[in-house]
Amino acid sequence: MEFPQQQKPAVEVVYPPGVKEITDKISNDELVKRLKVVVKTYMDMDQDSEEEKQQYLSLALHLASEFFLRNPNKDVRLLVACCLADIFRIYAPEAPYTSHDKLKDIFLFITRQLKGLEDTKSPQFNRYFYLLENLAWVKSYNICFELEDCNEIFIQLFKTLFSVINNSHNQKVQMHMMDLMSSIIMEGDGVTQELLDTILINLIPAHKNLNKQAYDLAKTLLKRTVQTIETCIANFFNQVLVMGKSSVSDLSEHVFDLIQELFAIDPMLLTSVMPQLEFKLKSNDGEERLAVVRLLAKLFGAKDSELASQNRPLWQCFLGRFNDIHVPVRLECVKFASHCLMNHPDLAKDLTEYLKVRSHDPEEAIRHDVIVTIINAGKKDLNLVNDQLLGFVRERTLDKRWRVRKEAMMGLAQLYKKYCLHHEAGKEYAQKISWIKDKLLHIYYQNSIDDKALNEMWKCQNMLRGLVKELLDLHKLPVSEANNAAMLGKLMNIAKNLPDAGKAQDFMKKFNQVLGEDEKLRVQLEMLISPTCSCKQAEICVREITRKLTFPKQPTNPFLEMVKFLLERIAPVHIDSEAISALVKLLNKSIEGTADDDDEGVTPDTAIRSGLELLKVLSFTHPTAFHSSETYESLLQCLKMEDDKVAEAAIQIFRNTGQKIETELQQIKSTLIPVLHQKAKRGTPHQAKQAVHCIHAIFNNKEVQLAQIFEPLSRSLNADVPEQLITPLVSLGHISMLAPDQFASPMKSIVANFIVKDLLMNDRSVGNKNGKLWTTDEEVSPEVLAKVQAIKLLVRWLLGMKNNQSKSANSTLRLLSAMLVSEGDLTEQKKISKSDMSRLRLAAGGAIMKLAQEPCYHDIITPEQFQLCALVINDECYQVRQIFAQKLHLALVKLLLPLEYLAVFALCAKDPVKERRAHARQCLLKNISVRREYIKQNQLSQEKLISLLPEYVVPFMIHLLSHDPDFTKPHEYEQLKDIKECLWFMLEVLMTKNENNSHAFLRKMVENIKQTKDAQSPEDAKANEKLYIVCDVALFVIANKSTACHLDSPNDPLLPSKFFVTQDKDFKNDKEYLSADMRQMLLTGKPKPAPVLAAVNKPLTVPGRRIYVKTTTASDTTSNTSTINITSPLSSTTINKNSHKRSIRQTKLIFIFQEETSQNKTPEACPVKRRGRPPKSASTPGAAEKGGTTAPAVGGAGRGRKRAADANSNTAAESVNSKMSKQNDEGTLRQIDLQR
Repeated sequence: MEFPQQQKPAVEVVYPPGVKEITDKISNDELVKRLKVVVKTYMDMDQDSEEEKQQYLSLALHLASEFFLRNPNKDVRLLVACCLADIFRIYAPEAPYTSHDKLKDIFLFITRQLKGLEDTKSPQFNRYFYLLENLAWVKSYNICFELEDCNEIFIQLFKTLFSVINNSHNQKVQMHMMDLMSSIIMEGDGVTQELLDTILINLIPAHKNLNKQAYDLAKTLLKRTVQTIETCIANFFNQVLVMGKSSVSDLSEHVFDLIQELFAIDPMLLTSVMPQLEFKLKSNDGEERLAVVRLLAKLFGAKDSELASQNRPLWQCFLGRFNDIHVPVRLECVKFASHCLMNHPDLAKDLTEYLKVRSHDPEEAIRHDVIVTIINAGKKDLNLVNDQLLGFVRERTLDKRWRVRKEAMMGLAQLYKKYCLHHEAGKEYAQKISWIKDKLLHIYYQNSIDDKALNEMWKCQNMLRGLVKELLDLHKLPVSEANNAAMLGKLMNIAKNLPDAGKAQDFMKKFNQVLGEDEKLRVQLEMLISPTCSCKQAEICVREITRKLTFPKQPTNPFLEMVKFLLERIAPVHIDSEAISALVKLLNKSIEGTADDDDEGVTPDTAIRSGLELLKVLSFTHPTAFHSSETYESLLQCLKMEDDKVAEAAIQIFRNTGQKIETELQQIKSTLIPVLHQKAKRGTPHQAKQAVHCIHAIFNNKEVQLAQIFEPLSRSLNADVPEQLITPLVSLGHISMLAPDQFASPMKSIVANFIVKDLLMNDRSVGNKNGKLWTTDEEVSPEVLAKVQAIKLLVRWLLGMKNNQSKSANSTLRLLSAMLVSEGDLTEQKKISKSDMSRLRLAAGGAIMKLAQEPCYHDIITPEQFQLCALVINDECYQVRQIFAQKLHLALVKLLLPLEYLAVFALCAKDPVKERRAHARQCLLKNISVRREYIKQNQLSQEKLISLLPEYVVPFMIHLLSHDPDFTKPHEYEQLKDIKECLWFMLEVLMTKNENNSHAFLRKMVENIKQTKDAQSPEDAKANEKLYIVCDVALFVIANKSTACHLDSPNDPLLPSKFFVTQDKDFKNDKEYLSADMRQMLLTGKPKPAPVLAAVNKPLTVPGRRIYVKTTTASDTTSNTSTINITSPLSSTTINKNSHKRSIRQTKLIFIFQEETSQNKTPEACPVKRRGRPPKSASTPGAAEKGGTTAPAVGGAGRGRKRAADANSNTAAESVNSKMSKQNDEGTLRQIDLQR
């Protein structure tokens, strides 16, 4: 930048004595030296020195020349600025400069010099401070009011001062800045919007955090000038809030932040603004109302705020937003109530009525937050919440949503713990909420399984006690790597049940280290988890353990808090022998009719049943606490009651707790045995089961006792009276499972001669032909109930033997497969109703799944039998699908079933009911999560890893889908689309994360399958082709959903030899089985033609219904005969069927989705076509046995009708070997029910 040459002044300049002429010819050092003398001269002058003022007037004018104002040397500029400031002081009130432009230049020049205040360590800082002090004291900037564009100077001044202030400035600097700015605001005609913005911008959170001193300066300035600046602030907010002129300021988008800050500084600043907020509260824009509510919640809820009392109209208007139509607004109001109750107890009365309404809000989140609001206030001080507010929480313990109920129960429990157990506020507070304990215990009477809070609490406690015991047992073993790894697993499992599992893991490791070093601590912990530990002993143990871990010099100890939490969870603080005795006495009162059950809102019968259920739960977790003659006497009374549930619960309590009855309570034993025998012979099925298990669990001479039950029951079996068969079959099944060696021979005879030949292979009664696929338990015929129990007996018998030496398991599996193939009608006499057939299909599928849980039987289940079992999840009956899926999930999540059964869930992609698909997906997520967690927690061998790693489900899924009975035309788009959906149903969950490059592992696995043959039919070219096509679809899905699948696989996947046969080394299958067009259709969908008449011929629909049109091909008109002839399956099973290919009728399902109110009818709204079963004859089995042909079956209307066979199929029936694993023909594909 070029600076002007010094112009010779028009009037000769007079300099102070000793100062030579100041020109541009001298050096900077000399210039500074001469200016310092000038500065000293002006500093010593005052306003009364008229002679000197006149003498040095020319010098004053000379110092304002461009040479000085634009000098490049900062020292020169600073000295000149100091001179000019003194000149304004000396010549006040009139400045020697008459030109407005010159005045503007001078003040902008002085303002720029004030930036030097920023560096307090600068050698020149004292001069900068002098400059500031002089300007503030004289109020020099007030001269600028006469200038038209004075606002530019003021804005620049304010910006400079706000930018330079920092924490190194002392109070004097801040005071002079304040004086300088406040004089401009208070003595001017008003504050422009631009100037106001320079002040307010420092209040915005982002700027506030950057420069706290600037915020404090702005805050102090606003407080000092409140009377003057309030009008300007009101005008700003009026334009933005009321008139909507957001363009008036760059701060318009921060109005609510500014209002909050201004209110905190001085509510007087917003005197005129508050009515504008009332206007905004009534805005039609929900988001705008939400923003205002959030702001006012902070203003009303602030600790020292008096806004509610000072502005009642605004407060009442704000309370009205509790009933706002916009859910987020109501939610914000409820959240505000918590702070308001804590900071302003006097407003509780106003809030109570509105919280009452919101406690019944239709939105779950709002009801939940009402509880949180009240509980948080109550935990701070119980006086903050009145009885009415606590009543709202009490009501919500009965809420329809579990999340709300849980929050209410947990909140009340926390209050009870704080004020009643820990006595933190005296007896008066404890008395106020003494009702909480009874309320929480009475919640046990709720029917919903979610409300079994006590049940879950004790289960968790029992599990944690078990883990701690196992940890202590490991400490008794020698130190080793394996021992350390086992300890780590226990510690991680313990940490998962504590709050903040991540921190808990570290604390538990530290606690374990302390345990290893302190034997006395281990002894105390062992005593604490001992079954005989009383509540009083537990209290002592906990006190001793915490005392050892307390460090006096450490005020907060999160490690100790976490250990305390663990001790609270494992200590028997609720239940010991005394507690059980007290509960039993209460139960006795209910039995005798002397209890106040009616006062508590329950009938005596309900009280007895619920009391027994409570004791039953405790019998699992605290068995030793029951061991007293008084307790057992009361339980014996319950056994004699007519209520079946009461007797069943009492037997189970005996089973769980009665291990010492035989040795220590002979009188109880002599009374109990006859009752157990009677229940095992003539009680309900559940009572019989518990009675047999009770005898086996608590008596030493159980062999004699079980024989006394077995022999009369086995002799009295009579298939002609099925009503009297169910209990005996249950008892015999459980006896054979518990004592297999003792009853091996008689059971085999019973199974062969009675169970199979007489019961399962005969239909004595004719079922109800109402066409329903499912009925209630009460409507099921006694004969079918007996058959279901007979199937369960077969399974229990085999599970007891746990070996297949007699080949009984093979025969049983063939029988169960035949049951599925025949759709539940094993005899083909068509006497059984459709609903009864559904029951038998479910029983057969569940039986195969149960046997698969035993390794010796899993090994002999053939792929065909596995496929039959899997297809039950696609049954035409909704309840069959639902119950089977639940059983499958429970067995898988407990790691009882082999991994291949997880593949069954892939078939759920075809389920037409959205809820069933969603449930199946949740089951998949849970199972995969459990397996991954188990792998992380345990060191596994390669063989074990293959059986658990979720990715290894893919081979089983591909094999299962390649044998899908609906997969008959592998090159048709619709069928390939179904396969793709099933594959993606599983792969989507597996591919959520690409852990350890699992996507590449999946790709490699599918590619490996493509290089094998189908072990089920290795020489069948079509079967292998279908397998390869499914592989190609799987590869297509994986490649389209993952960009990382083409990387190198971390490991070479292993394939199950039971399903895949390895090819020769020279074999290479690189054929693409999907055409380019097919790939495109699978990716984007099949193009849909739109003919002109399409809209004309479109079927009419009814709201709430979906219509699928059924089409029938010519092959539906005729049918060939297929007969299943079964003799005693445990010796041999012969199945005759067509051996040639049959086409599956191309039928589209007529599916009408209609919501029904009846619980029983809901699933019936989803009938589907059967799938997977071979065609069946319309004739009787007798006709088939004679080798004669039968008349073709006519395809009748109705749900679940049997499929007609292709007219071109071979009519001759061919006897097949008893091993169903040899069935390779497509005609033998199991056509099980599918709802699609």
